[in-house]
Amino acid sequence: MKINMPQSYFSKLMRAIVEFDMIENGDHILIGVSGGKDSIFLVYALAVMQERLKKEFKVSALTINPMFKGKHFDTERIRTYCQSLSIPYDTIDVDIAGAIEEQKGKSPCFTCAFFRRGAMNQYAKSHGMNKVAYAHHNDDAVETFLMSLFYSGQLTTFTPVTYLNRTNITVIRPLVYFREQELRDAVKLHDFTPVPSPCPHDGETIRQTVKELIAKLDDKIPTLYAHLAAGMREGALGELWPKTQSRKEMRETYYRYMGTAATKK
Repeated sequence: MKINMPQSYFSKLMRAIVEFDMIENGDHILIGVSGGKDSIFLVYALAVMQERLKKEFKVSALTINPMFKGKHFDTERIRTYCQSLSIPYDTIDVDIAGAIEEQKGKSPCFTCAFFRRGAMNQYAKSHGMNKVAYAHHNDDAVETFLMSLFYSGQLTTFTPVTYLNRTNITVIRPLVYFREQELRDAVKLHDFTPVPSPCPHDGETIRQTVKELIAKLDDKIPTLYAHLAAGMREGALGELWPKTQSRKEMRETYYRYMGTAATKK
């Protein structure tokens, strides 16, 4: 396959790689490939980087089959695509469907992500790979940021580079400066039809709800998305309330208000 990429796309890719220092000589990067538009573009993007960067590094790809019953998962089409880019490809079965069934009442997305990450990291470690690359884009980061606030009361999202000290694996996300629509357009340019997700919960997740909420508000507040993205950065915090005090921390102040000595424990 002839490798080519529009300059605007290459610039965004390079910005992420350079700003967060994602790739070093001697790296062996394992790409998590679902067959969707994002991970397929990431495979292509890292093939481009192998040609253009003055770095010596290896790239491999892995698809995890979550074993959802009654769902055909066309991994052969993914294999053919990776082979056209000379990227070694493998698949492994992980009974995520069974794990979700056992975790009744818990979010299927949380269970799926937990087992996928564990399988990816274990595969990378056992095959001598030091980095795992995921295809999370800018919309994913903003949605995660908002989901965290809504569902946990914390201002947090995933980071472009994350070192996992338990496995000695570094997770990188080279697509963090791409909007989702850009990746849709890119996959069309490369004439690859994304492989349908085998997940029975696809399109019915909390993330999908937040995605639709952002899109709806974005129509009314043109600066909404840009401000959410800016809010993820360190130094973006403005004036916030102090952290919640415990009863012990408030005891002395309480007794001062009540005009008594703080003698009780």
